[in-house]
Amino acid sequence: MDAAFRRYRLMSFVTGTTLLTLFLTLALHQWDLSLWKSLRPVVVIDGVGHGMVLYPIYMIMSFQFVLKAKLNLAYLLAMLLAGFVPGVAFVVEWYLARKIYPEGIPRRRA
Repeated sequence: MDAAFRRYRLMSFVTGTTLLTLFLTLALHQWDLSLWKSLRPVVVIDGVGHGMVLYPIYMIMSFQFVLKAKLNLAYLLAMLLAGFVPGVAFVVEWYLARKIYPEGIPRRRA
């Protein structure tokens, strides 16, 4: 279960970060339309990376962790929705880490 949590945690950080950068670049575009010419490649690459590559991997890692930890459906729904709302992936990961490992996340075995 520890390995499944670590994989979920890594994908949570990566997916959450790409979603935040996508949200910020789109917000900057709405704020100043002249920035669009310089931000458009970032938005396209980040959007495709998040939506077509990272979020599906994040979903797989979430399913795998929920199955191994034997969590209920509400946690899975919260995890999956966290990939759509900027910043929520970090909160859900923090909450699950405290719930599953109240004494702290154990170190990896060598």
